[in-house]
Amino acid sequence: MRRAFALTALLLATTAATAQNSAPQPLPFDNRIPVARDAAYPGTIVLKVDATNVQQAIYRVKQTLPVAEAGHMVLLMPAWLPGKHAARGEIEKLTGLKITAGGRAVPWTRDTVDVWAFHVEVPRGAKQLDIEFQFTGATDPDQGRVSIAPTMLNLQFEQVSLYPAGWFTRRIPIQATVTYPAGWTAVSGLPARKVGADYVYEKTDYETLIDSPVFAGRNYREFKLSDRVDLNVFADEPAELAATPEQIDAHKRLVEQSVKLFGAQHYDRYEFLLSISDEMGGIGLEHHRSSENGVKPGYFTKWNDGPGSRNLLPHEFTHSWNGKFRRGADAWTPDFRTPMRDSLLWVYEGQTQFWGYILQARSGIISKQDTLDMLANIAASLDNRPARTWRPLIDTTNDPIISARRPKGWLSWQRSEDYYNEGLLIWLEADSILRKESGGTKSMDDFARAFFGVRDGDWGVLTYKFEDVAATLNAIQPYDWASFLKTRLNGLSERAPLAGFTANGYRLIYTDEPTAAFKDSEKRASRTDLSYSLGLSMAKGGAIGSVTWDSPAFEAGLDLGDTIVAVNGREYSDDRLKDAVKAAKGTKDPIKLLVKSGTRYRELAIDYHDGLRYPRLEKIGTGEGGLDRLLAPR
Repeated sequence: MRRAFALTALLLATTAATAQNSAPQPLPFDNRIPVARDAAYPGTIVLKVDATNVQQAIYRVKQTLPVAEAGHMVLLMPAWLPGKHAARGEIEKLTGLKITAGGRAVPWTRDTVDVWAFHVEVPRGAKQLDIEFQFTGATDPDQGRVSIAPTMLNLQFEQVSLYPAGWFTRRIPIQATVTYPAGWTAVSGLPARKVGADYVYEKTDYETLIDSPVFAGRNYREFKLSDRVDLNVFADEPAELAATPEQIDAHKRLVEQSVKLFGAQHYDRYEFLLSISDEMGGIGLEHHRSSENGVKPGYFTKWNDGPGSRNLLPHEFTHSWNGKFRRGADAWTPDFRTPMRDSLLWVYEGQTQFWGYILQARSGIISKQDTLDMLANIAASLDNRPARTWRPLIDTTNDPIISARRPKGWLSWQRSEDYYNEGLLIWLEADSILRKESGGTKSMDDFARAFFGVRDGDWGVLTYKFEDVAATLNAIQPYDWASFLKTRLNGLSERAPLAGFTANGYRLIYTDEPTAAFKDSEKRASRTDLSYSLGLSMAKGGAIGSVTWDSPAFEAGLDLGDTIVAVNGREYSDDRLKDAVKAAKGTKDPIKLLVKSGTRYRELAIDYHDGLRYPRLEKIGTGEGGLDRLLAPR
């Protein structure tokens, strides 16, 4: 009875104390940013950019923005950027913002929710706002991608412009002029006329301007690939521009094979922008009439060393059809403030990844054998990713927003943007189904022409939904395509969907010797990859680059950030670790390691005895299979 009385007293005291606590109500958001409407903006924005200070990586911007009336106005820096699938506008690099009207300062206030938005009050009688600011580009990779270097730059117009909220960006006229360093050449998908050091760009709409980035530099060479397509190459050193006729012929075949595949072209002209540089950061970004492609030195000069980064151009070129012209309805937005929804990236990126590998083989930019070996690497990576048992593929389409492509500690258990490569596997399986159900008369080539090969010359945006994808497949060959796709997208499984290989004449196997493409991948990443044996990959100096969840390395207690100091009592080297894996095969002796974590050392053992394992594709049977036909030139 006394315990009950004490408990009651305690509850009353707690209730009384809680009742005395402060309990606020939420403050409403200041939601004064107008929603975009499909109406013409009254006047043409004039944009002038001084891009000559490449040493300090600073663009200086002057912008004149006509205004029709006094009162509240919101200026926006682009935030949600097509191709980046997330709010990735570099607002942190906008500095020195000053706004005036008639020579008098106009104060601005940043929106506290949408930090890409600036509120201003337009003075009575003002006809225009004069805007000045700088874009202070990254000078070191820890500040973001380096896009301005001593011998070249990559100007993206979202970096150097503000636009008025309240209008569809395709209805906002703009005229841009950029001053580049003396002696430089600049190329963009947007035509320009050169006046001294200035490039005066064709008047256009703001949406098109943002879709028309520039590569400019001192060392430049142009190659004609077709009557409508150019390859524009910029390099740190002139020697990197020395492409052979055979190499350029392969790029010409890329254009030829792509046009044959899709049956239409969604550009008036198309400019491949390619940088070969150690100084400017790499990139792969698609646009209607151009693509931004950044690779390391050796693209031409080390052509015979392996496939390198040559898959990049086939992928980005495919995006002119898939991603730019055809785009998921939930990913298209009327301005660069409205959030994109990425639910259809398994088409946008997944099928682009699929066609990129097909076209690299058809064109000969990368050989058929290297393509098969690269596909084996993709299949093995996804087939050894245990995260697929808890996280469905469709959820990875949220990753550009969730992680913004930051490194992950447990990639195999977290998953990343798997809609790229697993999307490829889904479309390869779709190809095998089309071939089987049609008796060999239909394939994914028929889908490409039906879905993308319409409205030749149209470089607008034709949106689609999931139902449109399934309906197009069904019109080519009746099948329960909706259920197939939903199962692959929403289902959980222990293994990757590899039926596209087995049904098309190949199977994934593992051998104790890596393929040439696997070695090339290791070399480019500066790593030793033992993912399919120990379940780890090694960076330089014994540092662990990755550990596969539930692998032998994981069970032994290793993690990203550890450094292996010694193997079986000997100082660490990549070869010693591989030799230890070979020596342990078929025995009961564990592989003993001395591991450093920060300032601490520990000894551990990996209980693994199956030797080295590297993925490759093995032919099933004899004769030409579906995958052989898929990779063959048209």
